[in-house]
This record gives sequence, structure tokens and C-alpha cells, in this order.
Amino acid sequence: MQENASGHSMEQIQRSSKFNQFLWWLSTAEKELLENAVVDRNRYAITGFTVMGTWLFATLAWTYFFSTVVDSILAAILLGIFMGGIILGIDRALIKGINRSNKLKLIPISFRVLLAMTIGLFMAQPALLYLFNKEIHVQISLDNEQRKRNKLQSQDSVYQSIKAPIVEQRNRLQQQLIEKDKEVSAARLSFIAETDGTGGSKKIGLKDIAQAKQQAYLRLQADYTLLESGLRPKLNEADSSLKQIDAAILKEQAAFETLLNDGFITRIEALNNLIDKNRSVAFRYYLLVAILMLIELMPVIAKTLLPSGTYDEHAKLQEAFEISELQKKYHQLTEKKETDLTN
Repeated sequence: MQENASGHSMEQIQRSSKFNQFLWWLSTAEKELLENAVVDRNRYAITGFTVMGTWLFATLAWTYFFSTVVDSILAAILLGIFMGGIILGIDRALIKGINRSNKLKLIPISFRVLLAMTIGLFMAQPALLYLFNKEIHVQISLDNEQRKRNKLQSQDSVYQSIKAPIVEQRNRLQQQLIEKDKEVSAARLSFIAETDGTGGSKKIGLKDIAQAKQQAYLRLQADYTLLESGLRPKLNEADSSLKQIDAAILKEQAAFETLLNDGFITRIEALNNLIDKNRSVAFRYYLLVAILMLIELMPVIAKTLLPSGTYDEHAKLQEAFEISELQKKYHQLTEKKETDLTN
């Protein structure tokens, strides 16, 4: 049985716990190459643990995100698992590309960190929405009320060009009736004053002057009645038009209110408004963003900071050996073909 310097054999590797083997797989380590890399087994288990944490966090974050945009909890869970798997694949690809030769090179590491930060920043949003859920729903209520007011103001401005001439015509017609009514009232008061002796002639009773004022009052009253009968249909038509416009505004407002929701974008806007208005919330927001982004960065950080052991050398030699064997097989196949052609 083949043994390494520490007395550990491949059989012992096979007997390693399934969980450790799973962690090695997460960290993209080849189980067979760990046969002679005893120290690296723990290192890759640590890296795998960080990958698992990021994977679980991504799955939960995406599940919560999809729960805000779909009605089915089962669909949200399945989509969350799917997106978590994609994040897992990206993380494994990121750490697989980090090895002894390039872990200290600025450009590849910067690219990996930038990609991890981008993913982490987006995944932090659903987590923050969950943590600030109660405060966000209060802010959503305030924001929706402001949206209703803004919508009503915009509707008023849109319909203003239609309502303005109708209101102007209605006011003009009403002003005519008011002025005519003032004339009738003045004539009536003048006639009454003439009959009770308080008028110009100082004679009580229906005398000549009083009769003349009575006739003038009756003519004005008839004119007012005639004017009102002519203007009333126009006033009613104007009132009806204004009521129709108001009904249309209310209908559009009601339709708009049915569109108000607490979806993902609405919650993000509420969170931003909450941050702008509350400095204590803003401080904790940015602190949580940093912590949550660190979760996504941990696999890359762990793979970069952990020292390189014998595993990388084994991987390099194994790859060189496989290339050498492949070249030998290719040369043998080429020689065989040339021999067959010669014969």
C-alpha cells in the first residue's frame, strides 16, 4: 500500500468523512492529489467552507428576492436554488484560477475581486430588505401616498387645458346671472321702499311712482327669468362636462392605486429614501453592505491569503505528466500510421 511521509495512504483519504470530501470539491481540490498533501487537506477544507457559506447565502438571498416578484413560494425556492447554483459555479471558477503562480498578480486578483464585489453588492440588497423589512414597509406606505399626490397633480395639469375653457365659460355665464340678479334685487328694493314711504316720494301705498318702479321690477324679473332659462342648459352642460372630467380623473387615480405594490424595486426605493432621511439607518446600512459583500469575497480572500502547499506542486507535476503521456501516445499513434502507410 502506497504511503506518504506522514504515513497517510490513499485508503485513508477514501475513508475521510463525506463532508470533508464535499468541502474539497467545493474548493475545487482534486481528492486524488491530496494523497500526498496532508497539510493542504485542511486548507482546502477551510476554503470549501467559505464557498459553502457563500453558496448558502446566495441561495437564501435569491430566494427572498424571487419571493418579492413571484406569487409562488415553491417557484421562489426553486429559482433561488438555481441562482445559488450559478453563484457557486462562478465562485468555484474564481478560486480554481488562483494558484501559486498568479495569486499575487494584481490584474487577475483585481478582476476576481471586482467580479465578487459586483455579485456581493447585488446579493446584499435582498438581505438588507429582509433585515429592514418593517421599516421599509412603513416607508413604502409614505412613498405610496406621495405617489398618489404626484399622480393627482399630474392629472390635474393634464386636464387643466380641457377644464380651463369650460370653467371660464361657466364663470362667465354665472356672472351674467349674478349681475342680472343684482339688478332685479335693486329694483325690488326700490319698489318696496317706494310703497312703504321710505323711497323718494315719501308716499305710502301703490302710487304712480311706485307703480312705475313695480313695472320696472317686473320687467327685470321677466328678463332674469328669460336669461336664466337660456343660460341654465349651458350651465348644466358645463357642470356635466366638469363632472365627467372629475370622474375620469378619479377613475385613472383608482387604476393607478391598484398598481401600487411592495415589489423589489419599490422596496429598494423605500430603502434608499429611508437611508436619505435617517443617518442611523444609513450607518448600519453601509456597515451591513460591507459585511454581506465580505461573505461573497471570502472564497477569493481565503484562497489568496492561505499559503501555498504541496498540492499546487502536485497539481503542476500531474498536469505535466498527463501532457507528457498524451504527447507519447500521439507520437506512437503517428508512428503507427506512418508504418501502416509504408507497408
